[in-house]
Amino acid sequence: MSGTQYSGRPSGRPPVGEPILDRAFRLLRAFTSDGESLPLQTLAVRSGLPKSTALRIANQLLRLGALERRDDGEFVVGLHLLEIASLAPRGHGLRAAALPVMEDLHHVTRQHILLAVREGDQGVLVERLSASDATAVKYRVGGRIPLDETGIGVALLAYAPDDVRDPCLARAADPVRLRQLLAMTRSEGVCALSAPNPLASGPAFISTVAAPILDHRKEALGAISLVSPGEAGTQIPNRVAIRTASLAIARAMRGA
Repeated sequence: MSGTQYSGRPSGRPPVGEPILDRAFRLLRAFTSDGESLPLQTLAVRSGLPKSTALRIANQLLRLGALERRDDGEFVVGLHLLEIASLAPRGHGLRAAALPVMEDLHHVTRQHILLAVREGDQGVLVERLSASDATAVKYRVGGRIPLDETGIGVALLAYAPDDVRDPCLARAADPVRLRQLLAMTRSEGVCALSAPNPLASGPAFISTVAAPILDHRKEALGAISLVSPGEAGTQIPNRVAIRTASLAIARAMRGA
């Protein structure tokens, strides 16, 4: 899959007195996949804004270069947002340090190599290298990742503060299993999990092997993972590779 699926946003009028900047970000978050173009009506529905308000804010974003409008009248994310986002030190600096390591892993495995950072109670994917014939995955660069449902999310969650980790455990479908994965990550420096493949045409199981990237204070700068076909129990070589990769990226970050 090329991107996350739209999961629904509040409809109706926004809260009274909501700042214009909050409304603008609600409008921008209506875009959920690479290269997506949206008509005004969809922008309004997904952002939960009245159509007239959505149009007014969209026109302001057009003037600033945050949105662009195609010949058919639909809106797309503007290049000026990419220029600004590329300056983000937490994601961009980590990506620069990680990319050579990720490229080596990708060359050897020909599978998906993901890099993510934590933002609040979610992960954000900052890079993904994928072969054209690799097993399909759900998350796109810039997309949000649940911390309690994905390998790379668990690697981030293992070093998250209690006020992030505890709510994730409380809402997890299997909190006992999640605690086991968190303990594995902290003790072994890597976690591995597998799940049935939702695509009937592909392999029966998809596995993820992930490792946190830690600084000298043992705080997570981010996490790296490898997504491939097969069950987690068959992924011992991948565990070693991902653990080695996370250590190499951590060293590169210290030397940056």
